[in-house]
Amino acid sequence: MSEQHHGGERRLRIGVDVGGTFTDLAMVDEATGRILFHKVPSTPADPSQAIEAGVRGILERNGRAAAEVAFLGHGTTVATNMVIERRGARTGMITTRGFRDVIEIARQTRPHLYDYDIQRPAPLVPRRRRIEIAERIAADGTVLHPLHKADVLAAAEVFRAAGVTSVAVCFLHSWRDARHERAAKEALRRALPDVYLSVSSEVLPEFREFDRFSTTVLNAFVGPRMATYLDRLLARVRDLGVSAEPYTVHSNGGLMSVATAAATPVRTCLSGPAAGVIGAAMVAKQAGFPDIITFDAGGTSTDVSVVAGGKATSSSSRDVAGYPVKVPSIGIDVIGAGGGSIAYIDAGGALKVGPRSAGADPGPAAYGRGGTEPTVTDANIVLGRLDQTALLRGAMPVDAEAARRAIELRIARPLGLTLEQAALGIIRIAVANMGRAIRGVTTERGYAPERFALFAFGGAGPLHATEVAAECNIPVVVLPREPGTMCARGILLADIALDFVRSEIATLDDATWSRAAARFAEMDTEAEAWLASEGVPPERRGTLRALELRYEGQNFEVRVPLAAGWPSLAEVLEAFAREHARTNGYDIPGRGVELVNCRLTAVGHVPRGAPEPPPEGGTVEAARIGTRRVYFDPGSGWRDTPVYAREILPVGGRITGPAVIEEMSSTSPVFPGQWATLDAEGNVIIRHEETGAARARRREHADA
Repeated sequence: MSEQHHGGERRLRIGVDVGGTFTDLAMVDEATGRILFHKVPSTPADPSQAIEAGVRGILERNGRAAAEVAFLGHGTTVATNMVIERRGARTGMITTRGFRDVIEIARQTRPHLYDYDIQRPAPLVPRRRRIEIAERIAADGTVLHPLHKADVLAAAEVFRAAGVTSVAVCFLHSWRDARHERAAKEALRRALPDVYLSVSSEVLPEFREFDRFSTTVLNAFVGPRMATYLDRLLARVRDLGVSAEPYTVHSNGGLMSVATAAATPVRTCLSGPAAGVIGAAMVAKQAGFPDIITFDAGGTSTDVSVVAGGKATSSSSRDVAGYPVKVPSIGIDVIGAGGGSIAYIDAGGALKVGPRSAGADPGPAAYGRGGTEPTVTDANIVLGRLDQTALLRGAMPVDAEAARRAIELRIARPLGLTLEQAALGIIRIAVANMGRAIRGVTTERGYAPERFALFAFGGAGPLHATEVAAECNIPVVVLPREPGTMCARGILLADIALDFVRSEIATLDDATWSRAAARFAEMDTEAEAWLASEGVPPERRGTLRALELRYEGQNFEVRVPLAAGWPSLAEVLEAFAREHARTNGYDIPGRGVELVNCRLTAVGHVPRGAPEPPPEGGTVEAARIGTRRVYFDPGSGWRDTPVYAREILPVGGRITGPAVIEEMSSTSPVFPGQWATLDAEGNVIIRHEETGAARARRREHADA
């Protein structure tokens, strides 16, 4: 890593976010801080092709050479898409006798209690390829039945005959003692040298066999094709003349090398969205907003997350296409709401919006590609919030009449509404859906949304941000520059990172605390070795520690970060009580506390150049590029509204609503009663105009 960031003329850093429709790129020159953006169509059949075209394009457009690239990082949905489409490897599994059905029995909980039609996805390994072996290690590490190599070799022959290309090794209690899994891996490696191996004690050395088995199987399912994709990516990058080792973003928002990603591809299942949250956290903190709710709205979905004190919240498990995956990840909630969400009237005569989407093809009716169903984008065009002639600064013509026709025929007439009422209703329902998602990650988890700023990005985020903020009582909205490419920019702001875990299930007392210290010492050694293998110099290495604790008698634990140094046991217990009360609304004084997991994150700090400041000088009036009629609400009706070009707005210049701010990747309406300004970092900040009555109430409160 030191060579990549300090060697000669190599000073360009490129971040790439591979989406379903577009592949976004952000490039920064470390010497000047200048940020450049680029988009190319994605190539789902081979995402590395779009990455190659995008990197070549952004370099050629700006007259730069591949030899100047010091860093290349990318976020990818390759693993997630393989699971969704079930295009992974033909996978086999060996496990302890009596436990081959664990991945099918699961947790015995219904996804929806009263929905009898819902079906769980079929296991990624069919029962005939789940082979049981007579071995057994107890929960305390005692060997109850030794592993016989002949049993492993017999399973290998079954896999060979079945054409298996990937094998998951999942033995009971291997989190406590991995000797049997290591022996089975070695035997399988010799018997099936070309088969991909995924071993549970390496993927997830943690208790709870269903989560461990499910995660390991999913890793095996996506492993071979992910390795092939990464090999192609590496070859394409080398063909371009880029000598920097490419990195991949994984679900906790950190970066890892191609080799690490190939070994544990399951860690990349939230790659792109995680990068957006990490980037948002850093950009917002620089702008003076350490507490934000990230609001990433695109064409199909909306991703929301909480950043508190400049740090993203985390989750230790989530589902990917219905399959539980237990890997540390940014705490992101996803709903089916975006610009392409389709509006319809349900069987009861109620107006609904989403989760079904028009997608990119045929897309909204206004796109002129054959779509006839009304969408949120069509509603915004009808109301003039989006340009009624073209989007993307004229690069994408739109058919406003087609949008009006779709809403009139399918929504307005059947419900007896005017065109404006129907379009406004569509947007309000979409906003309500987005608001519910935000309350799901805030009020339902102990956070007060009025204490946060809404950090909006993605193509549709800024378009709905102020209404979503009002819906959730959030006082301020922050819009970064080029919000449509925030995930690619976030990759440039991420550090190299990898998570390690050890389960140590016992009542938390002095003896357990000593064993926890030993566990962390083991992980420290592993972390140092991994950071060295990633090329991170010693002065840029660091670690973060956390415990997962629960009260005795509970089934699920609370994560408690550990402060720098080594806190006392009393300090840890106090921190757990506070976090349990914040998360669950109560604590239990006097109840024993149980340690479940020790977690350590190895961090390789990546140097970053200072961001390029926005251009100085100019006036708000000079940034005005036109006027159009916009419908904001029934009270104000249609209003002649000034339109401003964001890239020439002056720092500190104030825009009073109603107004519209446009840029290539997004549109930001400023409603009546709001005002917007550009800060020194290039972010647009939107607040509510304070009325005389509100000022009077504030003064009365202060005097009291």
